[in-house]
Amino acid sequence: MMIRMGVSRRDVLAALAGSVLHAEERSRIAVTMDDLNWHAIPETMRPEVNERLLAALERHQVRAALFVIGVHGDTRQGRPIVREWSERGHMIGNHTWTHPVFDRVEPAQFGEELLRCDAFLRQFPTFRPYFRFPALKEGATRERRDWMRAFLKAHGYRNGAVTIDASDWYYDQRLRKCMQERPKFDVNLFREPYLAHLWGRATYYDRLAREVLGRSISHTMLVHYNVLNSYFLGDVMDMFRTRGWQLVDVERAFQDEVFARQPDTVPAGESLVWALAKETGRYDSKLRYPGEDDVYEKPILDKLGL
Repeated sequence: MMIRMGVSRRDVLAALAGSVLHAEERSRIAVTMDDLNWHAIPETMRPEVNERLLAALERHQVRAALFVIGVHGDTRQGRPIVREWSERGHMIGNHTWTHPVFDRVEPAQFGEELLRCDAFLRQFPTFRPYFRFPALKEGATRERRDWMRAFLKAHGYRNGAVTIDASDWYYDQRLRKCMQERPKFDVNLFREPYLAHLWGRATYYDRLAREVLGRSISHTMLVHYNVLNSYFLGDVMDMFRTRGWQLVDVERAFQDEVFARQPDTVPAGESLVWALAKETGRYDSKLRYPGEDDVYEKPILDKLGL
């Protein structure tokens, strides 16, 4: 900041205070990546997909989180991927063994899913006891929700909550379908629609966070280990930086006190910001359920012929 000669000390302090406030209000975002669905990636593309994802994060000098489905990670193809992500400094988190939705199985069975995945993941140096609920569904009843919260606490886990939810998984499905059906398909046709989708969801949840909490937070954005992000994750991070957002390491993001909150909502889950807004009872007109899904994105991609 440039300070002009002749201004008063009060003016200088006011200018400095304004600069600090502006810095504090700058939106911050960390990348969290779910599933490790390497089997959904064409076999010939798997090595390049992994390397492109890691290269994009390295270029931006940020450390992400990879929330691993155990049955995908504990395989001949999966173990080297998890190991490399850990060796490059990215956080490894727990996403259950087989990815069941919590409300479709008994709570005890769901707990066993977490523990089986935990036993596999603890061999990796950057494993941290954060748990990501499949489909972000944390319990359709208060009893289920509270049972799982107590289970996580008893086993030393924290909720690896999402603040910016999105439907990148659906964009990836559509991209892979286009690539399969159109041999000369230009994947870059997905670039702008995908960036617009993520920007729209990020700005929505950021505005909602500021309204509900009265401040900016360190966001965790949900995307997936897939072909789509191997092409465009670097562009996504470029977009956020160009538009004034700060990219932060995921472990720094999870230090934000907002992640200690446990919203009193039923059904529980969705984006943490969504749930905190729902808890107030003042934002029902702004909150669709589910927060994100393919039904919202299908008309957009249909119209584009993608």
